[in-house]
Amino acid sequence: MNNKKITGLKSILSRREIIFVVIFFFSVLAILVFTFFSPNYYDMQEPVKIEVKKGQTLSQISDTLYNRNIIPSKINMKISALIYGAERKLKAGRYNIPNGLSYLQLVELLIDGPPDAEILVTIGEGIWQNDLAKLLKEQLNVDSARVMELSRSRSFLNALGIDADNLEGYLLPETYYFYSQSDAEEILSKLSAQMNNIFEDPKVIDRMKELKMNKHQVLTLASIIDGESNLFSEFKTISGVYHNRLRKGMLLQADPTVQYLIRDRRKNKIYFKDLEIDSKFNTYKYPGLPPAPINNPGKDAIIAALYPESHKYYYFVANGQGGHFFSANISDHNRNVRKYREWRSKQKLNANQ
Repeated sequence: MNNKKITGLKSILSRREIIFVVIFFFSVLAILVFTFFSPNYYDMQEPVKIEVKKGQTLSQISDTLYNRNIIPSKINMKISALIYGAERKLKAGRYNIPNGLSYLQLVELLIDGPPDAEILVTIGEGIWQNDLAKLLKEQLNVDSARVMELSRSRSFLNALGIDADNLEGYLLPETYYFYSQSDAEEILSKLSAQMNNIFEDPKVIDRMKELKMNKHQVLTLASIIDGESNLFSEFKTISGVYHNRLRKGMLLQADPTVQYLIRDRRKNKIYFKDLEIDSKFNTYKYPGLPPAPINNPGKDAIIAALYPESHKYYYFVANGQGGHFFSANISDHNRNVRKYREWRSKQKLNANQ
């Protein structure tokens, strides 16, 4: 500012007024610096994980941060974002928010900080819990021992609202996107929530009342169905067989329940001696459904358990083509068993030639 302008300013403002303006200017500057550059602390274990979904507005993100007690003011967050022109620069993803970030640092993190990568993981229907733990270890580097520990944790089961002794059966197999830094609690909670969505459907609730079955029983039956076949087209027929047997008080004689008991073997081939294993899970010895699901059934098996095909079949055996022969009486069943054994003998003969 040259001497003429200073002289002009002095002629307009008195010395006291100039001092007041300067003090006011620096006070405002100090307030702005304090507000937008000072750290904001939250009273939680850090880092807090925040998910920014695709298409979310700045206002929605600010609401999330405020509701999670990461920031004390939504307005200040919005102003900081406007300063950076961040409205169109925010990237979808999950962010790990360390403690003590200022508003401006938080905006910088949402603009420039790389969010956790998402990994596509397919969980096969009818997967055993120990195999699920191995899969999560391989795909997401999740501690498999922790998965198994949580599966039996009474406090974790209670937190998920599961009235059972184990998570097995209560986790829905599907194809999921998981964040690369997901832990066992987060993943298992997500799988459980997806399973809950099926049973919260009013139609499913009404259907269970019609069948006089609860969620645990439906999942247990569905797990047997899923263990019996790889053909979804057969599920309702298989379900019909088991519903018929349950109504008549017959033993289910389901091989998957015995395979469940010997699943720690290198090969899960069933021998006649295995049919004598004294366990409530052995449906060759004990009537009715086993005490709990024997795997994590998929949606197709669950729907089949709820809506069995109406027929007069009580027996089925593999047909050697990936499916099964179904029969209504023991004589027809024995005939089908002979067919299967003949087919298997031919396969062994051809393999040795």
